[in-house]
Amino acid sequence: MKHLTYCRLFLVFQFLTFAFYLSAQQATVQPKIMVVPFVKEGEDIRTVLEEDADKRIVLTKVKEAFDSRGFTTVDFLGKLKAGSVQSGMSDEQQSDLKSMIIASSGADIYVDTEMIINKSGSGNAVKVIITAYDISTGGSLSNKVGDSGKFYTDDFGRLGSKAIESCADDFLNVMQTKFNDMVQNGRSLNMTIGFDEGSQYNMNSELGDEMLTIADLIEMWLEENAYQGNFHVQGTTATKMIVDDVRIPLKDSKGNNYSVAAFGREFLKFARKHGLKITRNIVNNSLIITIS
Repeated sequence: MKHLTYCRLFLVFQFLTFAFYLSAQQATVQPKIMVVPFVKEGEDIRTVLEEDADKRIVLTKVKEAFDSRGFTTVDFLGKLKAGSVQSGMSDEQQSDLKSMIIASSGADIYVDTEMIINKSGSGNAVKVIITAYDISTGGSLSNKVGDSGKFYTDDFGRLGSKAIESCADDFLNVMQTKFNDMVQNGRSLNMTIGFDEGSQYNMNSELGDEMLTIADLIEMWLEENAYQGNFHVQGTTATKMIVDDVRIPLKDSKGNNYSVAAFGREFLKFARKHGLKITRNIVNNSLIITIS
């Protein structure tokens, strides 16, 4: 009987351990990632990649680092080839092809990858700079510099691979931690609300039947619309409110990335409800509202 009891306890323990493992696995939501090459202003991204096999190798090695950790990746080179044969694109659109591919990729994060070659009499080396950005807000999630060390070789693709290997684990761990925080607490963005010089309003203007100030109304709106009510007002004056951290959902009701623009549209509805005219501008992960 005692032996049977121990067996039952052991089975219960095994079951609980397995259940805990499953719940832990389910709690870790991994992002969809696109690895993209760094290009200088004015450079054509297709020309850069077509003429430099080493950069293509490094781009592939970074993607492989994500693939080996079980991340879902979007193939930038494949998207680039598809985009390069599209007709009817203006010169301006062609020059901003990288941004267009990123925006339409369906990825959560893009990883900018830059390779720097250093040649010397004591050996050649490659440094790789990788930075992960949240596609919806433009916020930086992780950045690392990998170094191959010096070797007497001109195989810069191989040196680039060694540079990636030197920093990939730390980079991925930081990025995953930041993404997990977004899943739990929402994406972070900055929000600034100000007034045109000729506006008849300021933050102390009272509106509505309850005669609440605009500042009060905005804070009440943030309480209802910030993800899980998470926001922080850095400061408010008569002419400006700075919200240095407001959280928005990771996904919308359809499972698509919830963008800063979408949050701005919700604020537009709020403003119209109170008879206010506004303009909206988005700079990186900042939403700038101006009340006329």
